[in-house]
Amino acid sequence: MCQHREIPSGNRPADLPRRNFLKLLGAATLGLSFAERLSAAEKGPPAKPQNVLSPDAALERLLKGNSRYLAGTMRQHDFAHERPALALGQNPFAGILGCADSRVAPEYAFDTGRGDLFVCRVAGNSANENSIATLEYAVYALATPLIMVLGHAKCGAVDATIKQVKNGASFPGHIPSLTGALTPAVKAVLNQPGDLLENAIKQNVRLNAQKLAAASLILSRAVEEKKLKVTGGFYNLDTGRVELVS
Repeated sequence: MCQHREIPSGNRPADLPRRNFLKLLGAATLGLSFAERLSAAEKGPPAKPQNVLSPDAALERLLKGNSRYLAGTMRQHDFAHERPALALGQNPFAGILGCADSRVAPEYAFDTGRGDLFVCRVAGNSANENSIATLEYAVYALATPLIMVLGHAKCGAVDATIKQVKNGASFPGHIPSLTGALTPAVKAVLNQPGDLLENAIKQNVRLNAQKLAAASLILSRAVEEKKLKVTGGFYNLDTGRVELVS
């Protein structure tokens, strides 16, 4: 007579993702370092080994990609052959908090392929609760070493905020919640020389980069341990060039 032996729940294949998540959670509560928390998850080999970079190397790769984009020498990306590896996981080398503007596509601007960028987009590229949580996931679970807040020239969301601050303009629906988030940047540069819109866009990038770097224990600790760099960029619609904003 055959005996049925129950497989302990902790050893079932379906439990493995949950077990890894619990290890990450347990490591975090024990106060382990960022690197130790990642090893605690027993992560397999990265989907794209070339994406395992230091924060500085990740930024250099972004800027070189933008240079290729400007020169019209973008690489031919082999989506078909990398699809099997990416179906099993991801390890993007940069996270982007960008504007929803249809004219600004980070994957094109930095000449990147699938699995390279972890992108959040919202009008005005402002860090809210959900975008912060999304980038926390990129850093904590995917070991992403770089986050760039990417603003762009002629941003309509910032322009609307200027009209609200200077002229008392009002907007329908939920738009005021968006302009409210951008108001500090506009007010900070009202009396600065130069173009008000561009100054406000760049100030908004700075404020949101600062906010992300200190937004949570996950992000601030990764920055402190030099596992993460948070920076800002400004995309010029006329040229396609991305300049760093500090």
